[in-house]
Amino acid sequence: MVQRFRKHRLAFITIVYWFLLIYIVAALVWWFIALQNQNTQMFAYKLAQLNHSDTAFEKNLAQINDEQKRKTAQYIGEGVTFLLVILVGAVFVYRATKKQILLSQQEQNFMMAVTHELKTPIAVTKLNLETLQKHKKDLDETKQQKLIINSLHEADRLNALTNNILVAAQLESGNYSINAQQINLSDIVNGSIKNFRERFQHRSIEAGIAENIFAAGEAILLQMLVNNLIDNAYKYSPENCVVKVSLQKENEKAILKVADEGEGISNSEKKKIFQKFYRVGNETIRNTKGTGLGLYLCKRIVQDHKGTISVQDNLPKGSIFKVCLPAI
Repeated sequence: MVQRFRKHRLAFITIVYWFLLIYIVAALVWWFIALQNQNTQMFAYKLAQLNHSDTAFEKNLAQINDEQKRKTAQYIGEGVTFLLVILVGAVFVYRATKKQILLSQQEQNFMMAVTHELKTPIAVTKLNLETLQKHKKDLDETKQQKLIINSLHEADRLNALTNNILVAAQLESGNYSINAQQINLSDIVNGSIKNFRERFQHRSIEAGIAENIFAAGEAILLQMLVNNLIDNAYKYSPENCVVKVSLQKENEKAILKVADEGEGISNSEKKKIFQKFYRVGNETIRNTKGTGLGLYLCKRIVQDHKGTISVQDNLPKGSIFKVCLPAI
């Protein structure tokens, strides 16, 4: 119901906007026609006042003709100028308004998604702790450890989500300054892979990590970059598919690739996925967890580390995210 109201509101605003724009253009055209008619009438009046027997008749007629042409050229020039200004302004206002409405919708979707993402780990952790509290004597050591490990994993998930939100806010406000240091990128990627293997033991991840690849940057941000890319691959690919992570050094560049075997990304959305709050697909039918901040953060982190990030098709199916960072 809310989604339908938003669509109707946007359609109503669009209709009113274009109606007013057409009205303004029509008024401009009417203004031009009225001035041109006035100019024609003045020409006819002045022409009627001329004395054909006057020796200066030809000169006066030429002056009247020149004056009429100048007035016509003036009205055309002013009309075209005003029309261009109106059209350029109209396009700018329309695009800005539409962008603001879409951003508002994405922010509302983000709030709903982040609320769900926050509640889920809290609820799971609470349930695990309550189970331990009530049935501790009935549970053997293995089951207790399993509940504790699940709680820790949910805490890690909650911590990653809050870090994404906090870092995104700081990067957006410009208050985050990178403390660049020499970082062993190979250790960071290997650490992330190990963490995901422990958290998702039913998932398959293949690694091809070259040793001792160093880059200048901040470890926390680079860790977040790798985690978000792997997490994104897990989210958008079936559980029985393999996620491949590779890190190599080529031409003084550290090349990180994360490949999945999901549905892939259409060419029209490849440029949009790095926008803040943007998520592939329709929000009303999407069932994949996420807030739309992961890839946005990846792009900002890569840019702040003077690198590039891109996405390409993983034939025959899926996507490959490629990050290039200056290597030391």
